[in-house]
Amino acid sequence: MTNSFDDQPEDATHRGGFGEFAGEATGLIDRSFREQIVLVGVQFPGASDDQVDANLNELAQLVDTAGADPVDRVVQKREAPDPATYVGKGKAAEIQATSEGLDADTVVFDDELSPAQQFNLEKILKRTALDRTAVILDIFAQNATTLEGKAQVELAQLRYHLPRLRGRGNQLSQQAGGIGTRGPGETQLEVDRRRIQRRLAKLEKDLSGLRRTRKNQRKSRRRSRFHTVAIVGYTNAGKSTLLNRLTGAGVLVEDRLFATLDATTRRLQLPGGETVLMTDTVGFIQKLPTGLVEAFKSTLEEVAEADLLLHVVDGAGPDPEGQMAAVRLVLREIGAGDVPELIAFNKSDQVKDEGLDHLLRSNEGSIALSARSGDGLEVLLSSIGDRLRSLTEVVELVIPWSRGDIVAAVHREGEVLMEQHEEDGTRIQARLDEISQDLLAEFIGENTSEETR
Repeated sequence: MTNSFDDQPEDATHRGGFGEFAGEATGLIDRSFREQIVLVGVQFPGASDDQVDANLNELAQLVDTAGADPVDRVVQKREAPDPATYVGKGKAAEIQATSEGLDADTVVFDDELSPAQQFNLEKILKRTALDRTAVILDIFAQNATTLEGKAQVELAQLRYHLPRLRGRGNQLSQQAGGIGTRGPGETQLEVDRRRIQRRLAKLEKDLSGLRRTRKNQRKSRRRSRFHTVAIVGYTNAGKSTLLNRLTGAGVLVEDRLFATLDATTRRLQLPGGETVLMTDTVGFIQKLPTGLVEAFKSTLEEVAEADLLLHVVDGAGPDPEGQMAAVRLVLREIGAGDVPELIAFNKSDQVKDEGLDHLLRSNEGSIALSARSGDGLEVLLSSIGDRLRSLTEVVELVIPWSRGDIVAAVHREGEVLMEQHEEDGTRIQARLDEISQDLLAEFIGENTSEETR
């Protein structure tokens, strides 16, 4: 994606990128060399040492994925964030000395910084100060490939950078001449802000059109009467590998965070003969920026409208339960918290038996599999079929003897659970979707109730 801001003046500066202008969706870091990064984490009351270490380990992985090298980490214990510098002036000076000694280019904080905190820190540190959000935005910018993905990433970047845009005040003013027109005019900073706001409006309009297209596609899939299964999970849990294994989708698979951003939907036939639509979605992560969730709303709506969520968890990861909690938090944010869920612990070939047994016992109805080797896929497919069938309402029909075509239709349209011949016709209990129920409404008896579901 090209820069949407023409002829940026040298005087217009910004905060929050590894080196490129905010509107550039091709990435924020200079990839001609690997930057040296110091990581900073703050431990607040209630957080354990292990939690802080895990967060910083993940931040280090994010930084590495973005194309830089973590060289040191600093942890501080505080009761609350410092409003001006987040870590306090004394700690900021200490971080500056550490960075100077290691010749580090950038300092990355594990928590989101306000524009004022970022600006104040850069003055003290004498180098770029970033937060986790900026790093994640950079990774998304690198991996966006489709028109929609690039637009979503640029939208999130601009929303993040707009309050961080800084200029030189009146030095950039457009001076006017003549009576009544003297004095500071419009600063270049204000011009840049208006340009960003115009670009934001255009992106939002474009994405609104793409959202309508996606909505129409979902309606079309609904008319096909196929159940939909959305694969969700923490980034790098193996979702794309699983989709490729099941459907031969050919989705990019790499051992790095956020390797794929765009939703991919493929057909899959279950052992019982049913056809379902499986959709691979963007991975989630701890502290996923709210701006990204909002920008990717049209993509994530695929998840909220699915019939079943296949929640893939890295069973060999350091904190499977923590990753599950992070995914469920995002699911609630996008309105998918109540969608039925099937948990699949992936990478079972890399987990000790006792650890895997504990995960399965702690999560009733979950299964174990290895997307790489194929172990457990038959159980997975059977479980998906069982879960989807359990979501379909059981109805009771009484069909006259003269309507054998309706009996055949019930067998064709749904799953027959019971069939018996009586004096007035054939009594059938079957699982039928809403469309089939509407078509056969005149034959559905009054005995259909919660007891038959």
